[in-house]
Amino acid sequence: MPKSGILSARKGRNYLLKCYNRVLLKLSGEVLAGDQGFGLEFDTVHGMAREIQDAMSEGTQLAMVVGGGNIFRGVQAAVKGIERAQADNMGMLATVINALALQDALEQIGVPTRVLTAIEMREIAEPFIRRRAISHLEKGRVVIFAAGTGSPYFSTDTAAALRAAEIGADCLLKATKVDGIYDRDPMKNPDAHFFEILTYQEALERQIKVMDAAAFSLCMENKIPSVVFNILKPGNLRRLLVHGEKIGTLVVDKIQKKE
Repeated sequence: MPKSGILSARKGRNYLLKCYNRVLLKLSGEVLAGDQGFGLEFDTVHGMAREIQDAMSEGTQLAMVVGGGNIFRGVQAAVKGIERAQADNMGMLATVINALALQDALEQIGVPTRVLTAIEMREIAEPFIRRRAISHLEKGRVVIFAAGTGSPYFSTDTAAALRAAEIGADCLLKATKVDGIYDRDPMKNPDAHFFEILTYQEALERQIKVMDAAAFSLCMENKIPSVVFNILKPGNLRRLLVHGEKIGTLVVDKIQKKE
């Protein structure tokens, strides 16, 4: 089992390491689009698969929730006039396309993978059953949760927090295109302040948008720490899972001071 993990201390902005062996990685659909900005960029998909394979080399059990924003965004479609529940259903189907693409890329390099969907479609994926998901993880398979929660009005961030709680994940990793959480958009504000550590309460009070309030609240209630980090920097996932390095922003239910 890997000898890394995450706790925190406000004083000195230090991380205190502990062991963990099961994580949930939330991957946005936009990451899979690469530079083209829409759809699937297959070099990027295969590159992501290799990053995952490398990060699992020490035996970490890895589950994933993948978004669908590179194909269809339910909220944006609702603004354009599609009924919200119908638009969200379309968005959930987009996540299944991404999950199947990742499954194929992972299995091509020898990583056994199972896709479990919240909307039943037995011909192409297994239905989500909590005990089955845990069994797959214990057998060393990557488990990709698709179709969100199976219900409209919930984001894939909320689905990630829910699945992390259901499988007993030690940590939720939120993969993004930026280095972590800032007080403002760092793409538009070069002087934006970077947070190394936040509590969930602070994130809610500051209305941090990197994850929605429901996802933050679920993680806080279930005491699941999160790390928001840049997945596009090669090796970052391995540095987190294998070496326990200080990467990104750590979000926890409460700050634990060093003795």
